[in-house]
Parts: sequence; structure tokens; C-alpha cells
Amino acid sequence: MLSIGKLSAATGVKVPTIRYYESIGLLPEPERSTGNQRLYGRKQQERLAFIRHARDLGFPLDSIRELLSLSDRPDMPCAAADVIARRQLQSVRDRIVRLEALQQELSRMLSQCAHGTISDCKVIEVLGDHAHCQHDHHGDGVPS
Repeated sequence: MLSIGKLSAATGVKVPTIRYYESIGLLPEPERSTGNQRLYGRKQQERLAFIRHARDLGFPLDSIRELLSLSDRPDMPCAAADVIARRQLQSVRDRIVRLEALQQELSRMLSQCAHGTISDCKVIEVLGDHAHCQHDHHGDGVPS
């Protein structure tokens, strides 16, 4: 059995994140020692490693919840897991398209720079007025 600190070290998931995953039901409540310390076994470690890997691949928590539910029923066909993975792949492709548009816009903005004064700066001008952009990059996942 592992303490939460040792589980964290073994999986690379921070302690507060482990507690969060427990609070939202992705990880089951752990056993407790007589001193009320959380104790985790091999199954919890494997489940946390699954969650970590899925997060590394960009899966949202709701999709991970679905995948965990499927993994708890090993005799089911994997078609449902394929649908979730395809949905994530499309999300990644959509993000790449938006990022490429952002890259083009930033490159264009910098290429128009005359290296003069701020009053003539294209970077400041474009950032100050979205109408100067060539691409619509709203909804690109970048917080406003």
C-alpha cells in the first residue's frame, strides 16, 4: 500500500490533483490507516496512471470518466472507446487549424513591423483592433 505522497511520486500526479480526482469520483475513496492516512493499492495506482496518460493526450475529464467506465467492463466491445478517441482526435485537429491561423496572424503582424516607434507599431495596432487581423481566431482556446 502506498501513501498519497508515494502514489504521487510513482505516477507524477501532484497530491492536490489526486485529492481532486477523488473528490470528483475519478478515483475511488482510498482505504485509510488507523492513523487516517490515505492508502492506495496497485489498482488505484494503475487507474491514476490511466488518468494521467489520458490527460497527457488532452482528453477532457468527462471523456476520461467515460473511458474509465468502459475499462471497468472489459467484456464490452471497444466501439465506444473508439468513438471517444475519434472525438478527441477531431478536437486536436481543430486546435491545430486554429493554432496555424494564429501562427500566420502573428507572423503577418511581425512582418509588417517597420521597427519605428510605438505610434507606428503594427503589433500594437493589430492587438488594439481585431479588424486589422486577417483570420478569425476567436474561440481558439486562449483565455481572454
